[in-house]
Amino acid sequence: MSTIYVRSRGRVVASLAQPLLFLLAFGFGFSGLYRRAGAGNYIQFLAPGVIGMGVLFSAVFSGIELIWDKQFGFIKETLVAPVPRWVVMLGRTAGGATVALIQGTLVIIMCTLVGFRPHALATLPLLMVYLVLVAVTFTALGTSIACIVADFQAFPLVMNFLVMPLFFLSGALFPLDAVPGTMKVIASLNPLSYGIDGVRGSLTGAWHFSPLTDMAVLVGVAAMLLTIGTRLFSRIEA
Repeated sequence: MSTIYVRSRGRVVASLAQPLLFLLAFGFGFSGLYRRAGAGNYIQFLAPGVIGMGVLFSAVFSGIELIWDKQFGFIKETLVAPVPRWVVMLGRTAGGATVALIQGTLVIIMCTLVGFRPHALATLPLLMVYLVLVAVTFTALGTSIACIVADFQAFPLVMNFLVMPLFFLSGALFPLDAVPGTMKVIASLNPLSYGIDGVRGSLTGAWHFSPLTDMAVLVGVAAMLLTIGTRLFSRIEA
């Protein structure tokens, strides 16, 4: 049990340290270049992407807890409960998404400490809607992958193979308006692009897609991943 606790704390620290590193290294490293290009304050642009990054990484890697439960037999105790398996799946997803939201909130605080300022406090409820959708979507993705992968070493490799392209091709670090057409098409197929755009739009008022488009895509992808995750979870042997 102590090993699980240490690993959980390590995951929490890593999921906060990485956004902080990106915020400081990229934010201050490219701020002068971004300003000379006439694009304004890079911290204002980057911070929403870093916030989305904090939620993303915490959400997808919450799936490793399911692998722990399968390895140590805890999942059997869960599956004998007199409730449908889809309820258990939704409960695990809700728990992982809640942790991701808490860490996203901590990243927001870090961003404000380095100089980021939202354009209007009235849009913060809309921000929370997008953060919830991102957290649920990618927690469901992480849980779905964990239902298939049974090895501790394989899970991080698989998730990094998926997550890093999702993040770097989402417009979190650079404006999608200025990229080549091929990258725009790839970004439009990336569900995280709509989450980052929703977070950035609600915090800065600058949208690449539109509020309704972002929300519709995230809701649709979240529903699809929850459905897939529920079916995969139902196949786990008790």
